[in-house]
Amino acid sequence: MEHINTKVRFNEVIASEEPIIVKFFADWCPDCKRMDMFIDLVLAEYGNYKWFELNNDEVPDVASEQEVMGIPSILIFQNGEKLAHLHSANAKSPEEVIAFLQQQLG
Repeated sequence: MEHINTKVRFNEVIASEEPIIVKFFADWCPDCKRMDMFIDLVLAEYGNYKWFELNNDEVPDVASEQEVMGIPSILIFQNGEKLAHLHSANAKSPEEVIAFLQQQLG
């Protein structure tokens, strides 16, 4: 998973014609650490998509602009537009994340 650490890079990434997935997190976040323990299961099923991660503390403007109020959150973008947003309250298990991705990406 490529790390995004600038707003410029974020804007480049989300401009993709293909759907891309961005995980928003923070180093101090216990739920983010929990997600890290199961994210490989999700990547095994959805590894055909490009995945990125963005630390809210490194690029707070992006998190604010994308209305990321809780972490971890998973957002899907295509052609510079946000297509879907999985809020942290619904991202506590691999099953919840996979269900979200199935609903949004098939």
